Amino acid sequence: MLASINPLGERARKQRYVVTAGAYIAASTLAAAVLGSVLGGLGAGVAPVFAYTVVAGVAAAGLACDARVFGLRVPGPRRQVNENWLVTYRGWVYGAGFGAQLGLAFTTIVAASATWVAFACALLSGTVARGAFLGATFGFVRAAPVLWTMRVREPAQLYTCVRRIGRWRPAVARLTSGAQVAAIVVSGVALVAR
Repeated sequence: MLASINPLGERARKQRYVVTAGAYIAASTLAAAVLGSVLGGLGAGVAPVFAYTVVAGVAAAGLACDARVFGLRVPGPRRQVNENWLVTYRGWVYGAGFGAQLGLAFTTIVAASATWVAFACALLSGTVARGAFLGATFGFVRAAPVLWTMRVREPAQLYTCVRRIGRWRPAVARLTSGAQVAAIVVSGVALVAR
């Protein structure tokens, strides 16, 4: 989305970046909160032992998929958002549409297993409120990088910005993997403590 929703692109399409980016972030956060709350409600009454076991299992399986152990890949659809919307609709419409699809997490490419872990946690959180909080956090974090382009005014700046962000990928992957390892450890400790 960084190469699509940025001040330079929005200006070229005669749209306002702040409106498009705002709709994108809000829709991603809201859609993920709704998904998380539904999952949290569905998970109410799940035994904590089962919840900790599932979270640890999903996190471990996710780490294996991210590392491509035995050729495993993160499961999910292989579709992207429809970029024709960029020239068909107003900025707030495609911003909200793209954001909602990304916030719903499983409607587009699932690039990292942390998506599955986040929503497994929402499901097993046991309440609508906790599920909504976990979902909203996921949706906001997934959409917020669009703000990194807010100062882009020239094509060279966009190229530099996308390149810089690309350099952060390994660190973000390590951080995400570390969070998944922490989920496994915390779940294990909770299981032992029970």
